Amino acid sequence: MDNKRPVNLDIGTIKLPITSYVSILHRVSGVILFFAVAIFLWMLESSLASESSFDQLAETLNNPVCQFIIWGSLAALAYHAIAGIRHLIMDFGVGEDSFESGRNSAWAAVVLAVVVIALITWWIL
Repeated sequence: MDNKRPVNLDIGTIKLPITSYVSILHRVSGVILFFAVAIFLWMLESSLASESSFDQLAETLNNPVCQFIIWGSLAALAYHAIAGIRHLIMDFGVGEDSFESGRNSAWAAVVLAVVVIALITWWIL
């Protein structure tokens, strides 16, 4: 089989539409949330075990690394929820009529997610 089609193997030069990036990030945020649930359940268990474990957890949460993990988990939750709502709206048939409407809803989801993540950042700091 002698195929003369060009093959682009350089991932850095592949241009995807914004809708693809929104979809990929939605999946990535879902994976992050899968692991974040374990962290949050451990935190809940630690906070309810005893008064000393609650105090120890409160001290641990003052660590910048822990604050970053919580910020990342909340940012992933915000993005995942916003992108999920976008997908639900599209499931009702809104915004499926053209590529332009899909692109506009993707940009709207990204902008809204950035605003919500900025509010989460302000709240944590």
